[in-house]
Amino acid sequence: MRKDYLAFFISLFLSRLADQILLFIVPLVVFQTTNSASWAGLAFFVESLPRFLVFPLCGALCDKYSPIKILHISQVYRASLCVLAMALYGIFGGIGWVVVLSALCGVLTTQGIMAREVLMPPIFQHYSYTKTLSYSQIADQTGLVLGPLVAALMLEVWAWHWVVLWIAGLFLLADISMLAWQRLSRITLEVFEQPQDIWLQPLRIAFGHIRSLAELKKIITLAVGVNLIVGVTLATSAAMVIGQYSAGKDSYAALQAGGAVTTILILFFLARIVVPLRVLGGVGYSTIATGAFISALSPNLFGYVLGFLLIVGFDKMFNVYMRTIRQRVIPPQDFGKTVGVITLLNNISQPLAGLLVALLASPLGTQNVILILAVLTTILGAFAMWWFNGSRPSPELDSRV
Repeated sequence: MRKDYLAFFISLFLSRLADQILLFIVPLVVFQTTNSASWAGLAFFVESLPRFLVFPLCGALCDKYSPIKILHISQVYRASLCVLAMALYGIFGGIGWVVVLSALCGVLTTQGIMAREVLMPPIFQHYSYTKTLSYSQIADQTGLVLGPLVAALMLEVWAWHWVVLWIAGLFLLADISMLAWQRLSRITLEVFEQPQDIWLQPLRIAFGHIRSLAELKKIITLAVGVNLIVGVTLATSAAMVIGQYSAGKDSYAALQAGGAVTTILILFFLARIVVPLRVLGGVGYSTIATGAFISALSPNLFGYVLGFLLIVGFDKMFNVYMRTIRQRVIPPQDFGKTVGVITLLNNISQPLAGLLVALLASPLGTQNVILILAVLTTILGAFAMWWFNGSRPSPELDSRV
């Protein structure tokens, strides 16, 4: 792999690792301090909600300003906020500082995610976008998996406020790696004229593309179906493994590790094997739905594990398919603002799935809730295929990726 690409992916890994460590320790610190699961849940809500809400704005900013500069700001400011929050904690005490820190860092994390999303097509324009996405998601997934593990190990050695300072160091290392990539690549990005308004006008443009492009309506519908399954899986996996099947915490940890390994293996496969785009989407979506039915109908832990691995592993395959389509059909000058809105729409169904679990799990049973959502996902998939096949797709969507 070229040195500049390696530096880019190392920066992505370090940034994701630091973000996941922070995301992991905040509810833990709040729970250990207050001994209240409710306060810990509230802390997680406060730190995670801004990440989703700011996607449209962050996308619009990446179209209007240099995404390279925005990415540097994202990483340097997160490092600075970590140091500032711990200085305020040292002066005034209290755990509110770390919750506010995580919420602000969440906004900057979304800004960094959108900046990389806008940067990747021009950086890797001479390579298969599927291969590029696969390698980027391997780096991202590795940071995602290692984050909680590294956080747990660090908390065994240092108090949580020292861990936050180490997080600041990781953000700085991520930025240094980005500087190395910038020096090695010397890439020049095309600049497009943008509206002065970064609030309403970008939203009008984004929704205009969504209305006019059948491909975008299709992948949004499919992504809602996928995220219903992903959401219900995330919300119920602990209850299913530990409660329904009476397995221990070690089994639950092994399940999470197995999901991570499965995901990385599938991404390596996609990075090295050429797969037709329609096959990529069809196999990804249908396998996720199948995994949901297996999880819902399995009488034992083995069947549930199989369904879980199918859902978690092939979610990334579908993600590659979805991102490849939107990169092909969205005009470059509107890419950030449109992807920001699409990402927000795609993820609405995850908290909806959690709400349905909260409302229906007691009267209907957890497996029946999973089954209901599996049926709904199948219906959404069939509807999206019928809707899309009634429109004329872009010619390049039939190509191999």
